[in-house]
Amino acid sequence: MSFARWPASFVLVVIVVWATARPEVRQAGQAAVPPAWATKDLRAGIIGTDTSHVPQFTAMFNKTRPEWRIKVVAAFKGGSPDLPTSADRLEGFAKTIREEHGVDIVDSIEALLARVDVVLLESVDGRPHLAQVTPVFKARKRVFIDKPLAASLDDVRRIVQLSKETETPFFSSSSYRFYPDVIRLRSTPGVGKVLTVEASSPLNTLAFHPDLFFYGIHGIEALYAVMGTGCLSVTRKVEGGGDLTTCTWKDGRVGSYFGPLPEPAGSKSAVSNVARRPVVRIAGDKGTAEAVGQGYEGLELAIAEFFQTGRPPFDVAETIEIFEFMTAAQISKDRGGAPVTLASLRK
Repeated sequence: MSFARWPASFVLVVIVVWATARPEVRQAGQAAVPPAWATKDLRAGIIGTDTSHVPQFTAMFNKTRPEWRIKVVAAFKGGSPDLPTSADRLEGFAKTIREEHGVDIVDSIEALLARVDVVLLESVDGRPHLAQVTPVFKARKRVFIDKPLAASLDDVRRIVQLSKETETPFFSSSSYRFYPDVIRLRSTPGVGKVLTVEASSPLNTLAFHPDLFFYGIHGIEALYAVMGTGCLSVTRKVEGGGDLTTCTWKDGRVGSYFGPLPEPAGSKSAVSNVARRPVVRIAGDKGTAEAVGQGYEGLELAIAEFFQTGRPPFDVAETIEIFEFMTAAQISKDRGGAPVTLASLRK
């Protein structure tokens, strides 16, 4: 976009408005106004320092967004020694938040809970999430549980039940759900009657988890953010350079998730298949629409508001169905692409 032919005074106004509207650009000494829901100062604690989300979220709460009135003050490292993705990053991220943000590293979850009001359960491995969140629920501390919520559908259901029994709210989500474009497509896609919704994200499997639980969940979360609940039957197969899971919804819409397969090193198609795909693409009887996006800002805002209000940003029934979808997809793959109904997992 060129301003070459525009009056200089108009250009100056545009630049000033753009700059002052950006949250990271403020006048020296000017404090941001807290949102209406930020009614109290909250101390946050982290369980699991083996994901890059730990320094990312800590920096957002402690430095970038002080107006949210939430500060990370303590962390328990946790970790899974049998999972290199966890073991190789645990100490580094703990060191970062300790040295750059003054976060105290404690020796147990119990010690953490004694010092905080709310909890970020960040362990990259979904297997220990049930055990780690149990004392959090018993202490009645609001908790965000990072993806994947668990490493099995059974554990997902146990976590939800514990939340209900202790009357302690939680939510779990990918950042993809909170991309502005994804939110827009759920409310006003502008394509007439929606026929199909296609979602895509990287597919990097994690040991001890069903295939789609780790990175596939990003695209599937976006799919559900647009579609809502109501998936009936899932099929999964590998075709067209990707891992494709397709599902028919009860109202006749068809939803799908595409995860690109790794491309040969040095190939001409060095740009990943997923980089050429939108996060979500909707086709209707009057046109198509797409969603793109990146970053954690939307998710971090949702976490902050949840911590302050105790109101999850969406119904937990959607989370349960997402894990039923991914579990059914794994069964379909194991059965050579045979259809698997979500109802069969609920018996």
